[in-house]
Amino acid sequence: MKRARFATVAAILAILGAAAVLPGAPAMASEIKYIVNNTAVTSYDIQRRAALNRLFRQKGGAEKAAQDMVEQALKSEELARRNIRISKQTVDESYNRFATSNKLKPAQLDQILSQAGIGRDHMKEFIRIQMGWSQLLGSRYRSTGMMTEQQMVRKVFELGGKKPSATEYLLQKVTFVVPQKERGTILGKRKREAEAMRQRFNSCETTRQFAKGLIDVNVQDIPRILEPELPPDWEKQIKAAKPGTATPVRETPAGVEFIGVCSSREVSDDRAAQMMLQADGKMDEKAEELSKKYVEELRKVARIVQK
Repeated sequence: MKRARFATVAAILAILGAAAVLPGAPAMASEIKYIVNNTAVTSYDIQRRAALNRLFRQKGGAEKAAQDMVEQALKSEELARRNIRISKQTVDESYNRFATSNKLKPAQLDQILSQAGIGRDHMKEFIRIQMGWSQLLGSRYRSTGMMTEQQMVRKVFELGGKKPSATEYLLQKVTFVVPQKERGTILGKRKREAEAMRQRFNSCETTRQFAKGLIDVNVQDIPRILEPELPPDWEKQIKAAKPGTATPVRETPAGVEFIGVCSSREVSDDRAAQMMLQADGKMDEKAEELSKKYVEELRKVARIVQK
């Protein structure tokens, strides 16, 4: 699974919120498509996984869904071999929390997933495998100190699909340029000028007007930026400043600078959710690599027969 999967919980929520009557998946005869060691993967399994992937906006169609199911079979057998078991009660509780948090009864969620061509049982098995795989990877790679992407799936379901929010900022960066060769002679003067302007700052609408008549002063508008994207060297100062105020003046290689906070607001769209989950360490590229490596090891020793 890629990062986009966890940032598209909104796709599920959109279905839940709309409560639309979705066309049911067409009936089809189920036949065995793969034998993975002792586990059969059927065309019906692949059809349901394709529907789940569409919900998660995953590309690849039936071929990707087939490989996902082969991988799930490998993981399920490895969990059994390692004696890692996620109880039915644990899975049901996670599933029910997801329904309740979206103001649905579990039976209503059952119906919605059925109409989407996924089904309750397929979703619950997906949850079970991710929870178990998370435990297995956590044990195997505990020394890395990282949370795996499977743990991220578990967390998302535990939160009932509720997307984290983030603070979005609109900023202005004001630079009083100090040439390197003149730094020793004019730096103090430029700091006093910058401080005087910083104290007058009350909105981004007037910054350029204040800068008129001043020599070598640059005003740069910073596009809307989410809290996890803030430059590390400015992050604390920006978060401490209120809208309509500015950060303390700082010396930088460019000269003397401060950042004005034009506005800030809480947002909870997909991008904000993704950034916050990444910032919290709940999704990590290295962890994904470790998961893929483990699955590849299982593939090498597995008997996979395509029918």
